[in-house]
Amino acid sequence: MIRKYSEKIMAMLTWSAAGITLGTLMFIIAFILFKGIPHLRLSLFSLNYTSENVSMMPAILSTGIITLLSLIIAVPLGLFSAIYLVEYARRGNRVVKLIRITTETLSGIPSIVYGLFGLLAFVSYLQRWGRGTSVLAGVLTLSIMILPLILRASEEALKAVPDMYREGSFGMGAGKLRTVFRIVLPSAMPGILAGMILAIGRIVGETAALIYTAGTVAQIPPNVLSSARTLSVHMYALSGEGLYMNEAYATAVVLLLLVAGINTLSGSIAKRLGRNA
Repeated sequence: MIRKYSEKIMAMLTWSAAGITLGTLMFIIAFILFKGIPHLRLSLFSLNYTSENVSMMPAILSTGIITLLSLIIAVPLGLFSAIYLVEYARRGNRVVKLIRITTETLSGIPSIVYGLFGLLAFVSYLQRWGRGTSVLAGVLTLSIMILPLILRASEEALKAVPDMYREGSFGMGAGKLRTVFRIVLPSAMPGILAGMILAIGRIVGETAALIYTAGTVAQIPPNVLSSARTLSVHMYALSGEGLYMNEAYATAVVLLLLVAGINTLSGSIAKRLGRNA
């Protein structure tokens, strides 16, 4: 009797927590759409930013550039490190344990600390060539920031692949390298892609680290040594000035739609890869 009541209470708590979470999420989305959609206009998507049009298009392009370059650097490093830890390193190795502890520690460091590190390590170094904040400094900082996330996600995805897949490949005469890249890696790709989605979400939503490293220049960067601002920094700058709150809400709508589109596209790709695997 007591067990039935406890199960009902736990079920009620679970459904209540899920309902509160879903309701909060829907409220935030509805609030952003209600405040931002009426202020969307074509001038916000002009190629050149001025104080009159307050265009977000340079920020959109800068966001895409910084995200792509950060993934190009971080994904290979994180993926190959995960392959080594799971497939090649000896189990119980102290070095492996140290790497995992370090990765978990780096995952919990606040982004403002990464921003200060990027300011001291990259921006100060580039100032020797007459450059300050730049896309390159922001990309290097974000690559270090998302590297632990990609590494841990890739490691867990590789661990989830059944050992029978490896044993079957070895039984057919395949070598270690062929087994990893032809059998294990395709099977783990949905989990790896999920880690990349989380990394993209963190890059797109990052503000503190990029203010110190990439800067706040609201123009399309001509090269990686030029300063630029992402959508989140653009929204922060508009709201911080207090003169463009309507445009800040419109930017939030675009940022929300961008993240939702990336998650939807990546989710469909992950499902397709999972079926093929």
